[in-house]
Amino acid sequence: MATGFRTVARFLILFGILGVFHSAYSAVQHRTYAKLTEQNVANTPIDILVECLTGFIVCTIGVVIISGSFREISATAELNDRPSENFTNRQSFYTFNHRGQILYESYELSDE
Repeated sequence: MATGFRTVARFLILFGILGVFHSAYSAVQHRTYAKLTEQNVANTPIDILVECLTGFIVCTIGVVIISGSFREISATAELNDRPSENFTNRQSFYTFNHRGQILYESYELSDE
């Protein structure tokens, strides 16, 4: 990916985050003003909601641009280049500390 796209994507992410923070600050400021003037504080103004949603969308677009190309969803595309022995031989499932140590330990015969 060209460095120009990455720079644009970083600016989109920055502006998106700043937009969301500004809308949060505006919402807090609106609630404080509404409480001081004894107005209804239940509803947030529509311009603050639009600003928050726009910031979120811009930030999402920036993240999608900077993430690069997507991989295929199907498992066959990912697993074609791996041998089948990798699927049956899992070293993380090997257990050596089990009851077989006690059941099958070798006993020495004593002459009593």
